[in-house]
Amino acid sequence: MATSMRRALRVLEVVGTAGDGVTAKAIARRLGCPLPTVYRALAVLVEEGYLVRLDDVRGYGIGYRIAELQRSLVDALRPPAAVVAAMHDLHVQAAAAAYLAVFRDRDVVVAHADACAEHPLPPDVRVGEPVAPHAAAAGKVLLASVRPARVGELLGPAGMVRLAPHTAPDRRALDRDLMRVRLEGVAVEVEELAPGVAGVAAPLHGPDGEVTGALGVSVSRTEFGARRWELERHVRAAADRAGERPAAHTADRR
Repeated sequence: MATSMRRALRVLEVVGTAGDGVTAKAIARRLGCPLPTVYRALAVLVEEGYLVRLDDVRGYGIGYRIAELQRSLVDALRPPAAVVAAMHDLHVQAAAAAYLAVFRDRDVVVAHADACAEHPLPPDVRVGEPVAPHAAAAGKVLLASVRPARVGELLGPAGMVRLAPHTAPDRRALDRDLMRVRLEGVAVEVEELAPGVAGVAAPLHGPDGEVTGALGVSVSRTEFGARRWELERHVRAAADRAGERPAAHTADRR
């Protein structure tokens, strides 16, 4: 059963990566599996709604059940209305993309965002998905809120992947940065998460003073150089306003 489940998940991943129209033969080649085995997995995934059979292109595509699950995740992460309103005001007043990051077990996840075509989020910042905590300003705020011994665990198996020209190169550099975050109450990123991107984030505090999330804005590096202190002022004010009510998730700080 476990082997069949893993094989079905690998089939699902191949279809998701390849896009609409991938054939059973192509899936079998990519996975190195016998074609009858792939057909059995495809039949179950289509029956359950995770894949669809596309007759016009004689292949398979991602099913609508996947979209339902994604919507369920986004709904579960969505913060209270007051936080959503504060984020919208931040987006408008700061003229920058705004996002909220929270802990979800050991991951730092984007729980909500307020952006537009003129002020977009960085390419790898998506609602409902993890963000690299060592590189994103909001992620560093959350890492700074836990005991130092927990930081390594929260970085996960991937560790400190280099994502941009100024991503922290090692744990020592990250620890120095987190110390600054604890002292100053805000985190800054400049070409650490993505090339040409910069931002600032501040913590949201719950009723007992615990950090329940991190509110950040993202702009181009050039714009950040000219507006750094203005953006920080907007972010601090929005975090103070939104933090009057706890965000959806908190971290295990033990």
